[in-house]
Amino acid sequence: MKVQNKHNILKAFVNASRFVLAAVFVFSGFVKAVDPLGTQYKILDYLTAFGVSSYFPHSIVLLISVVLSSIEFLLGVSLFFGIKRTISSTFILAYMMVMTPLTLYLALFNPVSDCGCFGDALRLTNWQTFIKNVVLLVASYLVFVYRKQIIRFVSVKTEWLVLLYSALFIIGLVGYCLDDLPIIDFRPYRIGVNIKKAMSIPVNAEPSVYKSKFILEKNGLRKEYTLDNYPDSTWTFVETKTVLKKQGYVPPIHDFSISELNTGKDITDSVLSNTGYVFLLVVHRIEEASDSYIDLINEIYDYSVENGYGFYALTSSSKKQIEKWKDRTGAEYDFYLTDDITLKTMIRSNPGLLLIKNGTILNKWSDTHLPDEYTLTNKLEKLDIGKQRSVNDVYTVNKAVFWFFVPLVIVLGLDIILVRRQNKRNKKKSNKIL
Repeated sequence: MKVQNKHNILKAFVNASRFVLAAVFVFSGFVKAVDPLGTQYKILDYLTAFGVSSYFPHSIVLLISVVLSSIEFLLGVSLFFGIKRTISSTFILAYMMVMTPLTLYLALFNPVSDCGCFGDALRLTNWQTFIKNVVLLVASYLVFVYRKQIIRFVSVKTEWLVLLYSALFIIGLVGYCLDDLPIIDFRPYRIGVNIKKAMSIPVNAEPSVYKSKFILEKNGLRKEYTLDNYPDSTWTFVETKTVLKKQGYVPPIHDFSISELNTGKDITDSVLSNTGYVFLLVVHRIEEASDSYIDLINEIYDYSVENGYGFYALTSSSKKQIEKWKDRTGAEYDFYLTDDITLKTMIRSNPGLLLIKNGTILNKWSDTHLPDEYTLTNKLEKLDIGKQRSVNDVYTVNKAVFWFFVPLVIVLGLDIILVRRQNKRNKKKSNKIL
């Protein structure tokens, strides 16, 4: 009896660990698939931190992003349903054995601000990520050693069907989000957000505390000083280092600015305070931007001029690249400078288009889904696209869950029927033999 109880406790603990791992991997794969370009940017951050980004073309990095999200999702699904228990538990253990030391390195040396394990959906510090991975590593080891205790939810004959549908689902989701925009926007520039308000700091908020260090040189010797022990004038100033001593309140949007190309004049406030409609064309890297829909962009610019709407093209590229773009596309609109990371955060499309009014984001379009002449038939005040687009993330998640689980439930139902029929046939055969 005691042996049986121990066996039952072990089985329960192994399956609980299996469900935790499955949930983490499915969630991680799903949020990466929803925002494949965001995952690509995070992988590029890693490659840049390790000094090897020049060896990886962006197309290869994007492919890695797609493969990574698909593998994580499929491993989670396999573990949840008990499919290919040896293979799935082995891969997950190997995955955690690679990721845990890597996140320890990130925690110790901080080459990137966060690991990007869950994209922008859930941000963890590097130490939180390491602790999380240690727990998952222990769970994955337990599941691997006692993989025979994993309860199967599908028979061997139909498990391939579950995997095939899961693969088609996650690849289809990635393809849809690449062609259009992420179905769920986890970033601070979501539709409905007022950029100006998101940049403001509450009155009672605690500010961040910084400490300035001064590097000075004398007779070829360089030393580091603070304001408390600043030396005499015989020392030559070299540079200043600002170190974050205590993190205070950081507004959701803290790095948004628009500057004129030639003068460098900041026009952020005038753009965000404009009570009329304003189109923001985001071309974060002109040299990497698609010009397939440039005629449509030119038409939108002409439409904005005719109706008195603002139109600002935002980029982080050089004047040389801007001139090349204008020569190639015949663009008549002016370009303004904005930080590259900010632009990539604003919209996952290059180019992409935002419509704002009084600083509030009303709508966003990728280059493949821009409004055309059949949409812009009147002034924006009289069109649906001139109103803030309704966004319901709960509905979107429920819809995704529905399209993933309902077909699988049907498969599981058929699986149960087939297994029961096979069992009945086996019983009849055994009875005949007897």
